[in-house]
Formats: sequence, structure tokens, C-alpha cells
Amino acid sequence: MSAPRERYGRHPRHGRHPHHDAPDTSAELRRLAVLPDGPEREVLREQVVRAWLPMAHRIAGRYRHRGEALDDLRQVAAIGLVKAVDHYDPGRGAPFESYAVPTITGEVRRHFRDHSWTVRVPRRTQELQGRVRSVYQELAQSGREPSVREIAERTELAVCDVREGLSALHAHTALSLDAELALDGRQGPGATLADTLGGPDPALQTVVDREAVKPFLGDLSERERRLLYLRFFQGLTQSRIAEEFGISQMHVSRLLNSTCARLRERAGVGAG
Repeated sequence: MSAPRERYGRHPRHGRHPHHDAPDTSAELRRLAVLPDGPEREVLREQVVRAWLPMAHRIAGRYRHRGEALDDLRQVAAIGLVKAVDHYDPGRGAPFESYAVPTITGEVRRHFRDHSWTVRVPRRTQELQGRVRSVYQELAQSGREPSVREIAERTELAVCDVREGLSALHAHTALSLDAELALDGRQGPGATLADTLGGPDPALQTVVDREAVKPFLGDLSERERRLLYLRFFQGLTQSRIAEEFGISQMHVSRLLNSTCARLRERAGVGAG
């Protein structure tokens, strides 16, 4: 059972503060620090966590428009709050809030860094993206696309660093290969991203073999070299080569087999 939040007092504040309604749990935290593990400590720990949970939710709310569900962010912030309660040392004299806020914020940011990127980017690029993003959104409110130089001046970053940060702005999500492309004169109606991708080239499998036998082609007769050229470089069928040479297709097949066998033996290339 957790105690209602009203049982805790409030810190006196002068003027508004992001957490002006933070509960006063200093006595409970001091007691929590000396209690041994057990049911009594667990109940008190839960009471303190629940009392500070609204603050954790407010911190999570600051990140609600960055592609993650608010409920998920609140859970991450709650984990950060639990860590803050477990590791806070009241003997240091600092108020709990000054320790809990950066702990919770760090947990939320770590979540974005480690889990929310569909396309993985280097840690430095993620940090640049964070610095560039807020300035970009602020300048974009004027209704025009902010220039790289404007962002660089506001962030005090080099132009190349701004470009790197901008390149990661949309790396949190990825397009499906089934996503339709906008018509640009090159793609027809219904064209998808997958249509722009290349496929495996069967000829690549023969590149290594061709390079391996190249030094031994000079040992072949002119006729044999011509035969290989027409079959493997021009792609002619055996029947077409037979017409070219004035011999039967069966004879072409025997010549090709014997010539290739000698080349494979010389070069140590496996058959297939």
C-alpha cells in the first residue's frame, strides 16, 4: 500500500520552478538510507517513488514529440526515478530533486540513444543531432527553411557538424521498402522504394574465375580463344557459335568442355 501524496509537505519555493510542487520527502529519504532490506523498506521506497512520479512524468513529457509514445517515455522516466531513489545519499546535503532530475533526464536520453534509432548512427552524430534539432525547429517557425549557416551561428557549431546533425534528423524512423515514391518522371505510378534497389549480378560470381584463368589464355589457340570469347563474353549460344565456325553444336560443346577443363586445371579453379 502506498500513502497518498498529500501526506508529504511541499518545499517552499520563491517564484515558479519547473518542479515547484515537488514533495518534501527528505525525512523519508533519510530513513530509507538507513533501513535494511525488507518489507518495511520496500513500502517506504514505493511511497517515495509514487510521491515523485508526477515530476518524472513531466520530464518525460518534454520529449513527447520525438517519435516515441508518451506512455513508453513515462515508463523510462519512472525507471530513472527508481534509480535516483535507490542511489540518493542524503548525507551529502544536496536536495533529492537536484539529484533526481538529471538522473531521470539521463535515463530518458539514454533510451533515445540506445533504442529509438531505426538507423544506427555514431554517438557523436546523435549528440550533434540533438543540438541542431531544437535550433532548427525554432528557426523553422518563421515559415522558411533555415540555412545551415544560420543554424551554425546559433549553435556555435562548424558548418560541417551542422550538416552531419541535420543528416540524422530523420534517422529515428525508416521507410518501408513498399513505400510508394513520388512521381518524378522516372518512376511510374505505383513505384515503390524497392523498385530503385539493385539485385545480385550473376556475372560477379565469374569475375574471380576469369581473373584466375587470364594468364593462361595465351597458351590457347586462336580458335579456342575465339570460342571462349563468343560463348562467355558475347553470350552466344552453342548453336549460334556452331554456325559461326561451320561445325556442329555437339562439336562446339566438346571443344568448350575440353578447353575449360584445361584452363581450370592450369589455374586451379573448381568446376561449376
